[in-house]
Amino acid sequence: MSTRFVLGMGGTVDYEIRWNPAVLEQLAVEHGVGPEDLDVTTPVDSVRDLVRSLLAFVRDGVGGERFVASSDIVEAVAARFDKAVTLGGTCVRAAIAMDVLGVGSTVHLVSIDDTVRRLLPAGVEHVSSATQDTLDPHLIVQYPAGARVRLGDVEVVAPRPNRIIYANDPPHRELRIAEGLPDALRTAEIFLLSSFNVIQDPATLDDRLARVTDAMRTLPAGALVVFEDAGFHVPALSTRVRDVMAAVVDVYSLNEDEMQAYLGRRVDLLDPTAVATAIEELRALVPAPTLVVHTQHWALALGERGATLGRALHGGITMASTRYRLGDGFTADDYAVTAATAPGEAAAKIAAEIARLLGPDATVVPALDLSAVPAPTTIGLGDTFVGGFLAELGAPAGPAARASGAGS
Repeated sequence: MSTRFVLGMGGTVDYEIRWNPAVLEQLAVEHGVGPEDLDVTTPVDSVRDLVRSLLAFVRDGVGGERFVASSDIVEAVAARFDKAVTLGGTCVRAAIAMDVLGVGSTVHLVSIDDTVRRLLPAGVEHVSSATQDTLDPHLIVQYPAGARVRLGDVEVVAPRPNRIIYANDPPHRELRIAEGLPDALRTAEIFLLSSFNVIQDPATLDDRLARVTDAMRTLPAGALVVFEDAGFHVPALSTRVRDVMAAVVDVYSLNEDEMQAYLGRRVDLLDPTAVATAIEELRALVPAPTLVVHTQHWALALGERGATLGRALHGGITMASTRYRLGDGFTADDYAVTAATAPGEAAAKIAAEIARLLGPDATVVPALDLSAVPAPTTIGLGDTFVGGFLAELGAPAGPAARASGAGS
């Protein structure tokens, strides 16, 4: 096996349910869920808990990822909705996005079954730590802005679109490292790390971090290592991963939710001064060589490579925007159309001011104007951003640059 891109550390099978407020209203009635029961922090130990959690996310207009006590809960809720079966996980969604542009990769898997074999593109190879076929699906719920769910005399209204993930995935939680990983890394120019957020046992986490960093010794000189953060099932473990990853990676990437979790407060993403202050605080908390933050309004890079990642940021925004527009199954031509889309005027001004405040070690790229998209997809946007970002990192004249006719 010879590959330029190795993407880890685990993929999933996802049940993407079709938004249906009537089903949610019925579930709420069946399980006695009222407005006073909604709680985004509640442990999800039953179908009732999942409904309480999901409607709280909708009420607040936020996204997140939650551990579920049993996959039976996921199956029970998914059975009530129309659904699509897809592949998820940061590394797999990124690989699928890259494959659209003809960029091949090798993904590291911790579970596999016929669904994975059927849906993984032919241009994506894999190494796996799985010893048998298993299926532990993730429930993915995306809701639109303005979504309404009635609970008795109260109506829950979503202020913005977002997505929530519910899962109980033992192979992902164990995140066993494949014996073939060191060999796969011998020819890698770019190595993506992710998925440590699902581990719940501190000893297991320490072991997996040690095994991965040991495997990285086989990387060629000059290989670039990128870490993509995520919402932790056990929040207390996030600092352990942060401390290890910040010391061994070149680029540490995270989204707005993860940034705000580190800071312990909400940040007005449309206020350049507030953003610049938050980014400087985040840089102190995450002392990686280069920090990347991607949000719905802009994406930025700050640090050693901050001034050189403009094309990669644009590639990430273009890829995520294409998925936002079209969902699964988009093509390279669709990507090219997105690449030609102008940024939003307000976003461009905000991005320019953030860049000015952060100084010469920063690049800030505004989001595209997608206000006319009638039915956006909010599932997998961060993972897809990573795919577009990596594709540009590995291309001297990358796909986004060619599609837009730009240089660098």
